[in-house]
Amino acid sequence: MMSDYISTQPLPLNASPLDTPAGPGRKRMLVLFITLLLAGCIYAGFSVLNDVSTSGAEFTSYVPFVLLGVALLVALGFEFVNGFHDTANAVATVIYTHSLPPTVAVVWSGVFNFLGVLLSSGAVAFGIISLLPVELILQAGSSNSFAMIYALLFSAILWNLGTWWLGLPASSSHTLIGSIIGVGVANAMLHGRSAASGVNWGQAMNIGYSLIVSPVVGFVCAAVLLLLVKKFIKNKKLHQTPTGNTPPPVWIRGLMILTCTGVSFAHGSNDGQKGMGLIMLILVATLPVTYSLNRAQPDTDLPQLALRVSTQLQTASAVQQPEAVLTTYLRNGMRTADVLPAIGQVAGMVGNEVRLAGSLDNVPAARVTALRNAMFLTSESIKRLQSDKSVVLSPDLLALKSALTTTTQFIPDWVKIVVAMALGLGTMVGWRRIVATLGEKIGKSHLNYAQGASAELVAMGTIGAADMFGLPVSTTHVLSSGIAGTMAANRSGLQMQTLRNMVLAWVLTLPAAAILSAALYWLLETL
Repeated sequence: MMSDYISTQPLPLNASPLDTPAGPGRKRMLVLFITLLLAGCIYAGFSVLNDVSTSGAEFTSYVPFVLLGVALLVALGFEFVNGFHDTANAVATVIYTHSLPPTVAVVWSGVFNFLGVLLSSGAVAFGIISLLPVELILQAGSSNSFAMIYALLFSAILWNLGTWWLGLPASSSHTLIGSIIGVGVANAMLHGRSAASGVNWGQAMNIGYSLIVSPVVGFVCAAVLLLLVKKFIKNKKLHQTPTGNTPPPVWIRGLMILTCTGVSFAHGSNDGQKGMGLIMLILVATLPVTYSLNRAQPDTDLPQLALRVSTQLQTASAVQQPEAVLTTYLRNGMRTADVLPAIGQVAGMVGNEVRLAGSLDNVPAARVTALRNAMFLTSESIKRLQSDKSVVLSPDLLALKSALTTTTQFIPDWVKIVVAMALGLGTMVGWRRIVATLGEKIGKSHLNYAQGASAELVAMGTIGAADMFGLPVSTTHVLSSGIAGTMAANRSGLQMQTLRNMVLAWVLTLPAAAILSAALYWLLETL
């Protein structure tokens, strides 16, 4: 795969910007690749050991660490393959127009992907995790949770690799979400329930809307932006197609680098969160004592807040099995008369547990998993109630949800760093196939500077907006549809074969990943 690297030796006039022979840059990139790979593995290993030591967790077996190591490598492998598809989009136009040499472009993009991941909120990561059936999220460390993790990871990687090999810019977002849906459906059916009960369909619809609408936004907005550029900016050089390996004029070059930077940052802040969510699933499943609760969170009024809510919602008679009531509510979305009292009872248990411990850091190891599950059930049930217009939630109830979410939904800095490194390394290895598709195979004429800048400006804005709302979007689909929009607006013509293949990959990715992950989950569960 490293043969995908190219140098910047002179090209014959009118040669494709990608027809560059291999040169010294290949060796430098290989050294950088190996160095970053080793550094990332060592850093992740030391970070986990430090977290385990700080939490005071005790282990009598190395099995959890072996399972954790394998799962982390697979999860980072997903982000690595994600780099083939999605991060390659960020560098496509800047490489294709010779605004930056490939070596510089992928490093530059990697830096801003890193910053995007590091500064991300985590909302997208946990939004995707919430698609999973509640019982799998609650069963940290069980065989079910390991089967879930390996099934969705391997199915996502297999589909991503297959579409990358064919040069199709398929969506890693669709792939991961399809894998999660497949696991949820298979889990429900294996336990004798209907397939519909295996997924949080409300959250799935929200994510589905963002994935469907964002490519349309990319196509239309990029087309409109290009028409405005053609109307108000008359400089002919902006509308020329790159020839040879001659860089564009300085101001155009600066524009291309700016848009590459923006897309890279936006991609890191959105797509990078998918890998972060996967890794947190793995960490909670394998090392629940260490990663179930945000022990770095300063002391808050969580106990007092939880006990106030408990008092507000308590009824004359206690609800039998309140956690089971909330689990059923989250599974089917049907609110019964027991839901609010059950929230009060579970919140009271949370408040008493934390109050007796004195702080989250002092919660006994044997109680951490149960406490985390109670917090999760309470916060997710309140979140579900927010969409119920017939229920008026008190300020205390909303404040409790926020406090519990902060406690259970956190991402350590080292997770963000290794995910960003995995994305960057994937780009270094696999960028060339996707760059060729975006630059040469969507339109009947090659991409020009104005088209590339318009498509990337729209992609940057669309992905950034989605990140603000905690919704995942596909960098691949937003940018490729944006390029198609500029081709249509420029009347450059569209290569229908390429577009058909892209649409086919878009349509098939989610169901194919779902079927693959369901089959793998069934296989792992029945072995």
